[in-house]
Amino acid sequence: MPINSFLNYLSFEKKYSQHTITAYKNDLNSFQLFYNREFDSENISDVNYSQIRNWIVDLVDSKVSNRTINRKLSSLKSFYKYLQKTKQIEISPMVKHQALKISKQIQVPFSEKEIMNVLNAMDENIDFESIRNKLIVELLYSTGARRSELINVKVSDIDFVNETVKVLGKRNKERYIPLLKTVQISLKKYLEFRNEKESNYPYLLLTKKGEKVYDTLVYRIINNYFSRVSSKVKKSPHIIRHSFATHLLNEGADLNSVKELLGHSSLASTQVYTHSSLGKLKEIYNQAHPRSQKN
Repeated sequence: MPINSFLNYLSFEKKYSQHTITAYKNDLNSFQLFYNREFDSENISDVNYSQIRNWIVDLVDSKVSNRTINRKLSSLKSFYKYLQKTKQIEISPMVKHQALKISKQIQVPFSEKEIMNVLNAMDENIDFESIRNKLIVELLYSTGARRSELINVKVSDIDFVNETVKVLGKRNKERYIPLLKTVQISLKKYLEFRNEKESNYPYLLLTKKGEKVYDTLVYRIINNYFSRVSSKVKKSPHIIRHSFATHLLNEGADLNSVKELLGHSSLASTQVYTHSSLGKLKEIYNQAHPRSQKN
């Protein structure tokens, strides 16, 4: 059955977690049930886009959010891309599909206290994975690096003499980010453990098997630790990047400096982080503006 072979393929590819594979399975089975019911057929390899569009309408009518629908359709798109790659179909029925529009949600950064609570809790264990996990949090929060950038940092990118880390950003643009003294200590501690690994990978962050860490692993680490201290809906590496920018701005860093640290090509990209600093700005404004003293 095509779905099973696709899921086996995902299992073989080590970059997919069991959680991700289960999500793919549920999404594809959901479409399979709809297709069986509406078109009296079990072979979803033969579908056309109009039939997929009927599924979209059915999901919308069932009050499923656009965000969830997009995830389901992303699973479907990956499935048909796999069928194409394995020569089971010539053209994907999803080739011209465009994702549904979703309203942008304001992303709430972690507080400084939440981040410190996580880091303090991570001091409890001193095995390889615990040391690595803490370093991941520290690097994300102290550099503002994107998850993909962090994963691709190499040991050779760490410069203890100049106290910087080289990060390769979008469009292969390099930038150098200062390393805090505390992070340098954590790095040296981690490297002692890392050097014991028999690995030919040049990358800084490795799995316990000595392989390069991957996107879903970093996400799981962040989500797991921050779920213990934060009730915020979204707990991801990007929220730590968001927190990095917001906390710097709250402490008076100028927008241009934050822009350079984040690796943004324009100030407009950085300004999305300023809304979280409005509370601090209002506080300063109310304390300092002459008119506020007369109210």
